[in-house]
Amino acid sequence: MAASAAATDGAADGEKMILLVSSDGEKFELSEAAASLSKTLGNMIEDDCATNGAIPLANVASDILAKVVEYCNKHAAAAAVKASGEEELRKFDAEFVKIDRKKLFGLINAANFLNMPCLLELTCQRVADLIKDMMPEQVREVFGIENDFTPEEEAEVRNENAWAYEM
Repeated sequence: MAASAAATDGAADGEKMILLVSSDGEKFELSEAAASLSKTLGNMIEDDCATNGAIPLANVASDILAKVVEYCNKHAAAAAVKASGEEELRKFDAEFVKIDRKKLFGLINAANFLNMPCLLELTCQRVADLIKDMMPEQVREVFGIENDFTPEEEAEVRNENAWAYEM
């Protein structure tokens, strides 16, 4: 990747460090290797999109950006050691998504905005796992969806899809 005003030398190994600024102004440092897990950040680094030496992320709050940085650091480190840490990485991922729904949905939005397919898949799979055994009413409650079916329409849908309601 091209050098950037947002890149500085890392303290330990001379690796370039990227400074990210969350929507609420908190600053986070991330290695260029870890930042490259995000296609959006990779493009911003290449295009030198830093403002005063930092990349502003107006769509990502600090609590969510902290989780994104944690994910990127762990996955970048695992990529450096290749297959030897695969099981450890699976365990990390499983624990990483055991968070409250608000933060999980924030991570989904951040992964989408930052174009991080692996994180997006991980977080969406967690949501799918959370709702897989729920009834439609429960799913509506989780996502804040208003039921716009009349009782007759809902009964008709249940009859047409009776197999889905068998447990």
